[in-house]
Amino acid sequence: MSQLKKGAFLNYVSIFLTNTVGLAMTPFILKSLGQDQYGIYLTIGALTGTISLLDFGLNNTIIRFVAKYRAEKDRKGEENFLATSMLIYLLISLLVLIVGGAFYYYFDSYFIKMNPEEIRIAKTMFVILIFNLAISLPGGAFTGVCLGYEQFVFPKTLGIVRYILRSITVVGILLLGGKAIELVIIDTVFNVLVILVTGYFVLKKLKVRFKLHSFQKSFVKEILKYSVWIFVFALVGVFQWKAGHWVLGRISVPAVLAIYGIGITLGTYYGAFSTAISSVFLPRATQMSVGNASGEQLTDMMIKIGRLSFIVLMYILIAFTLYGYQFVHLWVGYELGEDGSFQSWAIALMIMVAYTLPLVQNFGNSILEAKNKLSFKAILYLSFMIIGTAIGAIFAMDYGAIGMISGSVIGWLIVQNVMNFYYHRVIKLNILRFFKELGNKIVLALLIILAIGYGINYIPGDGWINFIIKGSIYTIVFVILMYSLGMLNYEKELFKKPIASVLKRK
Repeated sequence: MSQLKKGAFLNYVSIFLTNTVGLAMTPFILKSLGQDQYGIYLTIGALTGTISLLDFGLNNTIIRFVAKYRAEKDRKGEENFLATSMLIYLLISLLVLIVGGAFYYYFDSYFIKMNPEEIRIAKTMFVILIFNLAISLPGGAFTGVCLGYEQFVFPKTLGIVRYILRSITVVGILLLGGKAIELVIIDTVFNVLVILVTGYFVLKKLKVRFKLHSFQKSFVKEILKYSVWIFVFALVGVFQWKAGHWVLGRISVPAVLAIYGIGITLGTYYGAFSTAISSVFLPRATQMSVGNASGEQLTDMMIKIGRLSFIVLMYILIAFTLYGYQFVHLWVGYELGEDGSFQSWAIALMIMVAYTLPLVQNFGNSILEAKNKLSFKAILYLSFMIIGTAIGAIFAMDYGAIGMISGSVIGWLIVQNVMNFYYHRVIKLNILRFFKELGNKIVLALLIILAIGYGINYIPGDGWINFIIKGSIYTIVFVILMYSLGMLNYEKELFKKPIASVLKRK
């Protein structure tokens, strides 16, 4: 099996592991830290995550340029590029420390809803994480080199091992009475170890050299020019998933931050399932885009990928709508309380509803990239994510975490509607046909599933066994009805082939 295939497989393992272990550990961490400290932990993490944007997309740029120099067999150019990149990274690390120091100075006046002890904890965590970030950014260059050398297995395997060992260590430390500060120390230690191991692999096994043969300003401009749009999309991600934390950190008590964080966590898990499906088909789709496929041909592929994602997403969305509150209440209700569980469920549900269409149209990103038209989407998304965050901040004054996510959701919905006009007018996708064929047969099946699922919710009981029974019956109903009523023939073949191959091996 090639490095690419092994890397793809390990990527799915990583997604499954992260989601599964994350779901299992969240209530344990929340219970161990308490709602207030957990909220501080999430907020400081989001704040330092925002500062990590000072990377300016340089890590992805390293992958691209290293691959380019390898293809050209230009060893000297590669060495010079890596040395120049490392110099840029050192300046970025210095900038991180300066920005972090500046924000540290205003900590007390910004987080006005925290008491003195909470401020002390937040400050300590922030200092540790800023140090972590200052060494992680240049250390990430080693991973970029691995990917540029098409060595996918090593960094993916190392990431999985790190995640497992980190999870075990976290459990042990929390059982011994550790709190939020100990968690960020654990993360810092593991990050340093990963950097050292990856650096050894790059320098000793791949025999890569960082050597500055000449320093050229034009070369730096070329690097930054490529990374600018990566930076913009990273900025979009911050306003989607992190901005709410530091807005609420200003106006809300830490307990509200925990409620918001749980909702965001569940919402982000939703997208992972669709991405795991669509990414299998995206390489071939990209080839179609580059090969000057017509708008109707691209629409055909977008429909095929979209329908598969739509089926998976609707399974999750309907289940979460009907039984999600019971799940959240059983999962973290003891720590958040009934009202907190309801708010976390509502936040996650709002994200899932707003996020469904972008995920179903994930193929559109591949087309935009192939046609070099990502700039429009980047600017559009960034503009409305900023507007959405501002609206959310206003709503949050009266409605807390629910108000914050409401503003973000408004921004997402507006952006996706604009993008559909752009897809139709500029990219020449037949969006009307896309929506018509997306719902073909599926909508009828979903209406019947929704009605039966609603009835399943009346099964008496409220514990984990009751939830598992409901979920199992719903899953059986969904699979049978979607297969018999909702799927087209080629979709049924995709479903049958894996089953047939398993039975054949047996």
